Parts: sequence; C-alpha cells; structure tokens
Amino acid sequence: MMKRVYTSATPMMASFLHDVLENAGIRCILKNYFLSGGTGELPVNETWPELWVQEADETRALAVIRLTLEARTNAPDWTCPSCHERIEGQFQACWNCGYTAESA
Repeated sequence: MMKRVYTSATPMMASFLHDVLENAGIRCILKNYFLSGGTGELPVNETWPELWVQEADETRALAVIRLTLEARTNAPDWTCPSCHERIEGQFQACWNCGYTAESA
C-alpha cells in the first residue's frame, strides 16, 4: 500500500524532495506534477504535486523530508572562498563562480 508523505503548491520543491528520497534509497512516486494547468478548473489543492512511498518506507521518508527541510532553513549564510560572493545558507554552490565544497 502506498502512503502520501508530502504535498506542496510548488512543483520544484516536490521534485527536489523526490530526488532527495530517491538518493536516500527510498523509491517514491511523484504524482500530479503536471496538473498545475488545471488550476481554476479543479480544486487548487488537488492539483498540487504529491510524493507517495511504500507504507514500509513511510516513517523513514517523513524523517528524511523533515531533516532536509530543517537543514535548508537552518543553514547559515556563507562566503564563497573563490570569488567572495555572499551565498544564502540553503545553497551549496556559488551562483557566481560555481564553487562547491566538492570542487575544493
């Protein structure tokens, strides 16, 4: 049986979290990704993208989503050591020069 673990009005966030879950080894389905065109004809919240996982993965998926969202909002801003641009904490790469911790 499948369980819905996330829904959002923002398709990009749902897609991002889909990738996070898949990278954590949790198979998931992204439903309603292309339904935003139906907004106005369909109830708004029925067009929002949804992430669904197997019931056995529900607890772990919810934990991964929670930790990911907390990390994105609690990360401190940082200064790129390559070009000295100020970068918001939720980003892991410099928008100006492309520097990442992995490129160091």
